Amino acid sequence: MPVPLTTRILLADDHLLVRDGLKMVLESVSDLAVVAEAGDGVEALRLAINEDIDLAVLDVSMPRMTGLQVARELAKQRPELRVLMLSVHDNEQYFFEALKAGASGYVLKSEANRDLIEACRAAMRGEPFIYPAAVSTLIRDYLERAVSGEEDVPEDPLTPRELEVVKLIAEGLTSEEIAEALIISHKTVDRHRANVLEKLGMRNRVELTRYAIKRGLVEP
Repeated sequence: MPVPLTTRILLADDHLLVRDGLKMVLESVSDLAVVAEAGDGVEALRLAINEDIDLAVLDVSMPRMTGLQVARELAKQRPELRVLMLSVHDNEQYFFEALKAGASGYVLKSEANRDLIEACRAAMRGEPFIYPAAVSTLIRDYLERAVSGEEDVPEDPLTPRELEVVKLIAEGLTSEEIAEALIISHKTVDRHRANVLEKLGMRNRVELTRYAIKRGLVEP
């Protein structure tokens, strides 16, 4: 895919001040332009599908849908769209999940002034962007898997739908509200909840909320 003269960007982050700061960084160069903004994952997904954009820059942790969930959905619905993940977490689990979700790169917010512009340009060239601290993580993980004979990153114990349910539970939604948001039945929500509790060995909403925070599905 040829690189456009000006890359049209969707910027999604639930904190307006952070979004404004990132927008200033992106628009400090002539070949990048923020043409759409979103404050939660559902809005980001809607805009990414319907607007004329070349690149979606998504915060990992957003209300309603995480950036990772949006990236997975975009990989299915609009696979030609380039995606970058933003995060405050220097965490190899989030990093690997971002790559698995189809993102071209993962940028730490603390290093956005230095890395974000180059990450966007690399994504549009079809090249992966790996923030410097993650390089050693990738090498270490590859060596460990080579020694143990593993070929793939370990599978997530929860399905994408179960992760959606956990996120909404942690955000305080009732079973009825979750059913409405995901367009599924109340009984299906209860079944997902029971399956998640059994898989994770947990007992209640409090433990699920702690798990959601640890996974970056919601912010503490």
